[in-house]
Amino acid sequence: MKRQPLRLAILEATRILEQAGVASPRTDAELLAAHVLGVERGRLPLIPLVDPPVIDAIGQLVAQRAKRVPLQHLTGWAALGNITVSVGPGVFIPRPETELLLEWGLNLLKGRELPVVVDLCTGSGALALAVAHERPDAIVYAVDNDSTALAWARHNADARAELGDTPIRLYSGDVGDNTIFAELDGLVDLVLCNPPYVPPGGELPPEVIDYDPAQAVFASEGGLAVLRLAVATAARLLKPGGGLAIEHDDSHGTAAPAVVSARKVLTDVRDHQDLTGRPRFVTARRA
Repeated sequence: MKRQPLRLAILEATRILEQAGVASPRTDAELLAAHVLGVERGRLPLIPLVDPPVIDAIGQLVAQRAKRVPLQHLTGWAALGNITVSVGPGVFIPRPETELLLEWGLNLLKGRELPVVVDLCTGSGALALAVAHERPDAIVYAVDNDSTALAWARHNADARAELGDTPIRLYSGDVGDNTIFAELDGLVDLVLCNPPYVPPGGELPPEVIDYDPAQAVFASEGGLAVLRLAVATAARLLKPGGGLAIEHDDSHGTAAPAVVSARKVLTDVRDHQDLTGRPRFVTARRA
């Protein structure tokens, strides 16, 4: 069997994905090729020729991606910060937009020894685990009310612990329960939250509508219901000088800061844009 140029396979994959309406066809084509070859994406130029079975394997994954199966479901992982976590059916896929929220939280923790961090609506555990990776001295708590998400989070937490990261403390609970983490009231340095926030009926790509669990995407009250609960919990948990960072829909650039500002103990309320320049997360400090 004659070896074939990898470059041509990637070009063909890019064409197929572009026709299918995939948002980042070249990137996805390269990531799928790297996945099949078991190499990092940056090493693809060092592999000029591949065997026909490799071409076939790439083609099969590209066909699935063209049907709008999420890239992360095909590769089995998603990145956040300097870690990767396992993802698949039943758990929300971490997004690049959350990188800036994570960065804000880590900056807040600079100079704080043994900080206490709480990740509300943890899903796959990505935010909590990314913090634990960067701050081995932190005591990181994470909570979710969905058993499937918690199973993914537990798997990811165990995997990160095996790699040497500080274990996180994972709990089942609802962000609206005013007794959740009651023992931490007034003791927390940082609360992070990426809640469900899309208004019901919002237009979303097939990768989200068909694959992300609805309870992790949509929220009532125009998308603000869970955000309100998370803000109330954060106001209770934070110590003076502690910080809150919570992600929101790009239509909530005014509404989300207003919800936070309504809590008089939360000050220095600011909204932040994501990598595409859209309103994406709000931050505050505990007075």
